[in-house]
Amino acid sequence: MSERGTVTGEDGLARCPWGLSAPEYVTYHDTEWGRPVHGDDALFERLSLEAFQSGLSWITILRRREGFRTAFANFRIKAVADFTDGDRDRLLADPGIIRNRAKIDAVLANARVAAALGAGELDELIWSHAPEPGDRPAPRTLDDVPATTPGSVALAKDLKQHGFRFVGPTTAYAMMQACGLVDDHLAGCHARRT
Repeated sequence: MSERGTVTGEDGLARCPWGLSAPEYVTYHDTEWGRPVHGDDALFERLSLEAFQSGLSWITILRRREGFRTAFANFRIKAVADFTDGDRDRLLADPGIIRNRAKIDAVLANARVAAALGAGELDELIWSHAPEPGDRPAPRTLDDVPATTPGSVALAKDLKQHGFRFVGPTTAYAMMQACGLVDDHLAGCHARRT
């Protein structure tokens, strides 16, 4: 395919071009990105990491993922919702994460919002915005992959109405891609599900 279409790796597998740009991306692309993610804590982690990614490259977040998990109690909503001002200060000093005050504050606030929801409600809220399979054709090149969709605009609005922060339409769409609500693996990519 074209330069912005699938690329064949040394292993003979066709991938989205970004999936071959760094070793960490190969694993993430092949085993995680675009695969359905369920569970409140798992979705809270993805929502939090996407917020931290805003304005940065995803590889920066991916390389610090274990640091984020350690710093944020493995993104267990109840645990993070109980973080204190002392925990906030600890996070602001932690070199293993992105020490952005607004993003840290958003994650802490989002944990409190998520904790106030009933069990399974975050999962239900997010997945209620998944489009029907086949709503659009498989993208053939990266140029065919949108940054936002009407669905991501609606998801961002819904999350904000519940009190979530740092969840604009672009962040919401990135989470939808990462969590498998949409399958934006390019046509011909070995990881594409449909």
